[in-house]
Amino acid sequence: MKRIAIIGAGSWGTALALVAARAANEVRLWAHSAEVAEMLQRERENKIYLPGFALPDSIAVTNDLAEALAEAEIVLTVVPSHVCREVYSQMLPHLRPQMIFVNATKGIEIETQMRMEEVIRDVLKDQFEPRYVILSGPSFAQEVARDEPCAIVAASHSLGWAAEIQQALSSNRFRVYTNNDVIGVEIAGAIKNVMAIATGAVNGLGLGYNSQAALVTRGLAEMTRLAVRLGGRADTLAGLAGMGDLVLTCFGNLSRNRRVGLELGRGRRLEDIISEMREVAEGVKTAKAANELATKLGVEMPITTGVYQMLYEGKSPRQLAAELMERPLKSERI
Repeated sequence: MKRIAIIGAGSWGTALALVAARAANEVRLWAHSAEVAEMLQRERENKIYLPGFALPDSIAVTNDLAEALAEAEIVLTVVPSHVCREVYSQMLPHLRPQMIFVNATKGIEIETQMRMEEVIRDVLKDQFEPRYVILSGPSFAQEVARDEPCAIVAASHSLGWAAEIQQALSSNRFRVYTNNDVIGVEIAGAIKNVMAIATGAVNGLGLGYNSQAALVTRGLAEMTRLAVRLGGRADTLAGLAGMGDLVLTCFGNLSRNRRVGLELGRGRRLEDIISEMREVAEGVKTAKAANELATKLGVEMPITTGVYQMLYEGKSPRQLAAELMERPLKSERI
């Protein structure tokens, strides 16, 4: 049994709290909003973000970071990428080098184009080197909460730390694999959300499976190019954190990012789509960060650039589809 602090009580944070509790851990779930924390304490159910699943007694809920982090052995953060730096800065006085820091956020910081590992290390650099693990892979919160079979990846530069998280969270319904390619896993988790927006737009235009399959496959090539350029491994992108999560997010009806693209393809405005969503569609912000990163590194990412232009420069989904098909002919090799 481990003492686990889960920072973030959205749908995925709540689902991971259930996973940790089912694996016989002592769990403290921190909610940013005092109102959400009070509701969780009173109702013992996240009726806003993950309704229908009772929280067991082994999950304590709090709005106090000091209380959530007290005596924690594992700190599992599940917050939007654009607030990751702020949340870690707020946690800093309560953190200890003995903790293992598990990040379940999929994104890239817009201002710096840093991966989440880099953001967290930047915040903690004057205190200590964090024992860092990234948790990623194909995992819709609702299905995990229903205890349906799921397989994900815990990646760390130290396989020992990854193995500790594997042991702490695994069950006969939630299988955790280990990996030591943090860069590959983080880039895969971030960029697949951009590809889901593109795939959703294809759906919204009424195009069929041929178009979707082509886009997802070429999207994987883009993800791989960027990951390898940053020092990740191509084989990671063929695994759960890469292809697995890409397929789930691009084709699953529970995908928030796919929904954004779908509605854009149907002609709706981005502002109207986002205003209807309770949780963040990470791909919207990641498209901007990834486009800037690819440009800086000289990595060719036409789908990512096209999605950025669609979200931020007014390019229509139909124009994006046409331009991708009219690009110069080339070899398939990455």
